[in-house]
Amino acid sequence: MRKVAQVLVLFLSCIFFYGCSATKPSNIKNICAIFGEQEDWYDHANDAYQRWGSSIPVMMSMMYQESSFNADAKPPRTTFLWIFPGPRPTSAFGYAQALDMTWDGYLEKTGRWFADRNDFEDAIDFIGWYNNQSHKQSNIGLNDSYHLYLAYHEGHGGFNRRSFKGKSWLKAAARKVSARSRQYQRQLKGCEHRFESGWWFF
Repeated sequence: MRKVAQVLVLFLSCIFFYGCSATKPSNIKNICAIFGEQEDWYDHANDAYQRWGSSIPVMMSMMYQESSFNADAKPPRTTFLWIFPGPRPTSAFGYAQALDMTWDGYLEKTGRWFADRNDFEDAIDFIGWYNNQSHKQSNIGLNDSYHLYLAYHEGHGGFNRRSFKGKSWLKAAARKVSARSRQYQRQLKGCEHRFESGWWFF
């Protein structure tokens, strides 16, 4: 009986970790290819859109910029004496690169206590939630990908103080997010019907 229980725990653990950390899509520049390869992702992204109002292309372009859809992404370590690995500069982790404190706030506000940063469903919902907070706290349009990304990076207090003004590298990243969002929007317009219907083929 004990052996059966151990096997069951191992089996459930495999299912759990597989579900949380999907393989990175092979073509992240095409949103149709992403959703075609990761068959649950469209539904999860659409659920986040319906819940928080930020469009699928906007949320996906922000995730592209943050982690390139790498479930276990972390900031690179700093170095000590140019050789030895030091600590990571922030606690950012997962698809959305959410910081520990910000993620904890999301869990508390939404009640999604079992959410994980390396689970696409939870990470895309986090981005949607944060964009909704940016809309409420910083008066940013829910589909204004440029300013939403600035607020995502700087925090609402920082954005409201315009802390991004002297950061040319950050504004360049925000422009990339905006351009990617428009590209994803054009792509999704031609393929979304396949995912809405629940089946597709190539």
